[in-house]
Amino acid sequence: MQLLLAGLVVLPLVGALAALLPPPPGLQGKNPDQAVLRHGVTVTGVVLAAAIALAAGFDHGHPARMQATTDISWIPALDIRIHLGVDGISLPLLVLTALLTFLCALYSYFRMPTGPSPKAFVALLLTLEAGTLATFAVLDLMLFFLAFEMVLIPMYFLIARWGGAHKQAAAWKFILYTLLGSVVMLLGLLLIGVKSGTFDMVALATDNGPKAQLSHTVQLLAVLAIGIGLAVKSPMWPLHSWLPDAHTAAPTVGSVLLAGVLLKMGTYGFVRIALPITPEGMHTFAPYLAALAAVGIIYGSLACLALVRKGAGGDLKRLIAYSSVGHMGFVLLGIASMTPTGVNGALFANIAHGLITGLLFFMVGALKDRTGSTDLDTLARSAPGPRPAGAGAAALLPAPSGAALYARAPRFGGLLAFGAVASLGLPGLAGFWGEMLAMFGAFRPAAGLSRPAFLTFMVLAGLGTLLTAAYLLLVVRRVCMGGSVDLAGAAVLGTADPHGGTGADPDGTPAPAPAVPDLARYEYAAWTPLAALTVLAGLWPAALLGLTDPAVQQLLGGGK
Repeated sequence: MQLLLAGLVVLPLVGALAALLPPPPGLQGKNPDQAVLRHGVTVTGVVLAAAIALAAGFDHGHPARMQATTDISWIPALDIRIHLGVDGISLPLLVLTALLTFLCALYSYFRMPTGPSPKAFVALLLTLEAGTLATFAVLDLMLFFLAFEMVLIPMYFLIARWGGAHKQAAAWKFILYTLLGSVVMLLGLLLIGVKSGTFDMVALATDNGPKAQLSHTVQLLAVLAIGIGLAVKSPMWPLHSWLPDAHTAAPTVGSVLLAGVLLKMGTYGFVRIALPITPEGMHTFAPYLAALAAVGIIYGSLACLALVRKGAGGDLKRLIAYSSVGHMGFVLLGIASMTPTGVNGALFANIAHGLITGLLFFMVGALKDRTGSTDLDTLARSAPGPRPAGAGAAALLPAPSGAALYARAPRFGGLLAFGAVASLGLPGLAGFWGEMLAMFGAFRPAAGLSRPAFLTFMVLAGLGTLLTAAYLLLVVRRVCMGGSVDLAGAAVLGTADPHGGTGADPDGTPAPAPAVPDLARYEYAAWTPLAALTVLAGLWPAALLGLTDPAVQQLLGGGK
């Protein structure tokens, strides 16, 4: 188990280095570019197998106990140690990271984004995986900071070199926001280490350990500094503005990993560091964190509603990015409640968001490859015009042979609709449980927190669920069913083109729509696991909650 966990962190780094070296003559094949992409699939596949083996060998009877631990002195003068371990909180995130990275490598093998040499692409992808896995596996505050920062450079280059329009500006905005937040976070981590005499996260999490040396003032300053760095990565309103630009400009796999994995690093830091190590400071700032989370839920939903409106020129990829602001608001609200129910909901919502939003970004990237655009007006403009007069009630129904995605690529359209309804929190799918438990946590927050304030935040979050359902159903209506939507009036079947046409030939028959290929085999392979796990987590939430709940109880109980 120790070797498996250490291998999860080290193997991607070794694979990244190997990707930059010339391949052996026998493995080069006819196409060196395909050889290095195959190398990426192989390495990430081995890492995923190791993660599954780690999960299988995990003692599920004691998920609160740190397992597969490695504790080696690294810098004795500062008491910094190479301390690794996994419990019920970090194990799901490790498996999710390994899964998404493998699916991204597999997808890239068949659909490599336009840009420089695949060698650099694969090396950056593997370095990104190593940093993310290390973030969830290390138990030393300084190692956590190093791993937290390790992912920034690979993601910057993935956006800047393989991204789309405005990629340079988006990459710079991403790196500046996250680096500035990390500098402030480092000050908070150093403050904890200096005042307590150790950087060991396990020792600091116990009530009778070094945490006793942290005064109330020290905890306030530490939570404020660490919280800013974590909030930028989460992303919490109003520190979220780097996210829509980064998602819109990033290549498909960059968006998948950014939403599915990197955003979880911030919320994981709140659970692993802020809650157990600085509980008094967290208790003071919890109402403010909850208020900003509730505002983020409403803001993200309203931004998506504005983007989906007819004539707004909204981008589907940008819309999903803004939806992440709202979804991660539920995670932060659950954490701010400081209750086992809320924190378990936050951890569940983390995993659900990674599965569902990863699937959606995969599909939006594929939709752009098929149609050349992710502009919502463009995607809806090719819908069929109204049926001829005299068609009766049939005139109110979409034309089955028109340009709607359901008619042109039914399996693709169906899977896109599935991702949308999963994202809006439909009961029976993964998105439901995390948001519900987060609101239950806000309904009865921890002792000492203002219940009227948290009830207000819960009501705002509930309103956010309604707004989320509204904009996602409108997305399905426009993209999949071929109708345009004017929020000031009723839904209209068919959309006038910019030249005043109806999308039909002069004789009234619908104009033929350009062909849209349906799901390819490699897309089935890359997306089916995400859809299946979304259903499994929705129907059997105990599989995940059984891991997280004992660990959360112990974490909030001061190691007891």
